[in-house]
Amino acid sequence: MSAPLVEVTGLSKHFRERGAVLRAVEDVSLAIQPGETLSLVGESGCGKSTLGRTLLRLHEPTAGRILFDGQPIEKLPQRALRPLRRHMQMIFQDPYASLNPRMTVGAAIAEPLEIHDIGAGRAERAARVAALLGEVGLPADAARRYPHEFSGGQRQRVGIARALAARPRFVVADEPISALDVSIQAQIVNLLEDLQEKEKLTYLFISHDLKVVRHISDRVAVMYLGRIVESAAADPLYREPLHPYTQALLSAVPVPDPRSKSRRLRIVLDGDVPSPLDPPGGCPFHPRCPVRDKPPECFSTRPPLREVRPAHFAACHVAS
Repeated sequence: MSAPLVEVTGLSKHFRERGAVLRAVEDVSLAIQPGETLSLVGESGCGKSTLGRTLLRLHEPTAGRILFDGQPIEKLPQRALRPLRRHMQMIFQDPYASLNPRMTVGAAIAEPLEIHDIGAGRAERAARVAALLGEVGLPADAARRYPHEFSGGQRQRVGIARALAARPRFVVADEPISALDVSIQAQIVNLLEDLQEKEKLTYLFISHDLKVVRHISDRVAVMYLGRIVESAAADPLYREPLHPYTQALLSAVPVPDPRSKSRRLRIVLDGDVPSPLDPPGGCPFHPRCPVRDKPPECFSTRPPLREVRPAHFAACHVAS
């Protein structure tokens, strides 16, 4: 196996809120291989987007190490980090909020080219913009129009074109389809897959849509209350999840076959996700865990993320 393109160890991001510490991301370690898609899933508020932004240094990490192509970047000054930013881009959740309404689409896509001094001049950059628009399925004359003139799906295509403008190697796709109609979601997912193959991209795909995640992912990491609680290749994780939280998430995924649905056990979790301002002791999932007769360790000791089966990791005292 080749060296990871992105690797983080013990990464944490805390925020100060009303005099307390909000532990949005806590002690996360993961690696993403070149050309693969690692999906990050979990309930809203579990820290997925914060982790993605911290990887790109859009949030400054509180602790931990971030390696990009073997180079530590967690403490790089912004001036030294700037040349690397062209290789690390982000597709944002809300395609309208992430575009400047006063800039034409062409200007928005060309902006990374100007910032990173890519292209010999205005004509070459305009040609690159036109080519990018074609790659994401938009006509070249879209460059002269403004974001409000496009539909949500078209705006997301613009956001993808902007993210790819500087020819990055790593893209964080933060809920890229959640704001779109279901009829458009499949088009965007297929576009992301086609562009990944063509441009040799590496993705961190953040989503709560487990059906889409299974389709697009090589590997999946499940987050709960700021921590990774399970990670594995997509097929074994969906076929036989080890953590009770993952089991509950997958049991809620709609299935098209009513006969299959009738045979599947639906796991309903009690209560709400605890506040990251005051996480529970022991296993953070134990107040909602459906496992009966939990061992004392669940209440007193935080379980480490351990390799329960080959290349299948779970942070659970009872997983086997």
